Amino acid sequence: MKVLIVGLNHKTADIDIREKLSFNGLKLEDGMIKFKGLPEVEEAMILSTCNRVELYANVSDAEKASMSIKGFLSRFHNIDMAVLDNVLYIYDDVAAIRHVFRVASSLDSMVVGEPQILGQLKEAFEFALEKKTTGLLLNKLMKKAISVAKRVRTETRIAENAVSISFAAVELARKIFTDLSEKSFMLLGAGEMAELAARHLMNNGVKEVIVANRTYERACELANEFNGRPVKFDEFPQEMVHTDIVICSTGAPRYVLMKDQMQKVMKERKQKPVFIIDISVPRNIDPKINQLENVYLYDIDDLQGIVDANMLERHKEAEKAERIIEEEVETFLKWQSSLDSVPTIVALRDKAEEIKKEELENLINKLPELGERERKAI
Repeated sequence: MKVLIVGLNHKTADIDIREKLSFNGLKLEDGMIKFKGLPEVEEAMILSTCNRVELYANVSDAEKASMSIKGFLSRFHNIDMAVLDNVLYIYDDVAAIRHVFRVASSLDSMVVGEPQILGQLKEAFEFALEKKTTGLLLNKLMKKAISVAKRVRTETRIAENAVSISFAAVELARKIFTDLSEKSFMLLGAGEMAELAARHLMNNGVKEVIVANRTYERACELANEFNGRPVKFDEFPQEMVHTDIVICSTGAPRYVLMKDQMQKVMKERKQKPVFIIDISVPRNIDPKINQLENVYLYDIDDLQGIVDANMLERHKEAEKAERIIEEEVETFLKWQSSLDSVPTIVALRDKAEEIKKEELENLINKLPELGERERKAI
């Protein structure tokens, strides 16, 4: 009884290959049935996400089973074996157990510390349980992987601090204002990162949303999406008088807000603090604005610096997580080795029962004068 993993991820295969090998929709159920039906596979589970495809199995012979699984992948997805040989990795026994724990804890993810993979692993496990393709070993392994991931998140800071530009913007806003629930923000332009940052701010409960765009129809669309209020682009400086947070990404080739304009805004605001994030390249907000009191202006390089520092911090926390995983691998191996003694214990118990019956029969045969009641008592 041995854990085997055959898979690929963002490090071994590009998006084209990952798409071809993915198990989504009806493919997952069909694939699971055929995977479990392989003679070399006793238990089976498939994890398929945008960044990885992994097949988990309980096998007796890892070498034979891995060849069988590769053949299945080639037939099922109609992909040449030579292509698979270049992108697949194979783990068995201890290495497989360690890999599952690392995947669940997001140490093997594109972004270390991201939370999505644990949910995806849980869904894959629940699907396998529903289809009854797992058993004693994989059930224990997956439950343990989930608990290990939770322990890693509890005992390390691996999931803390923003590691995307859009979320770093929100993290900065929280540091300046602490509570965002009573704050209003303006989305200036419609760049992708600005929209993402706006969504994060919405999730943090900002009070009011104002959308300004050079195309007023687009401003109306976005305002409707964020349950906000559209304004014409040339009106945005006046709107800033009552806005706490501004996210700018207009794509304009020059500054759309100058220092002298901002001075007038701050005067009308009575110097109330304002947080401006300029994610535009080239920048759309005059950097000299940062010289003004109570104006906090950050550009994409500032945010990238925060992201890089946070990513470095996550990698330090990942070292702690690796130590936790090694402890948990040892614990799992002890449980697994205890299973090897179960057949022996059962055999000894059966043998003892057999000896007991033989001895009782011999004793009864030596005492023919005993009645039925005495025989039952013995």
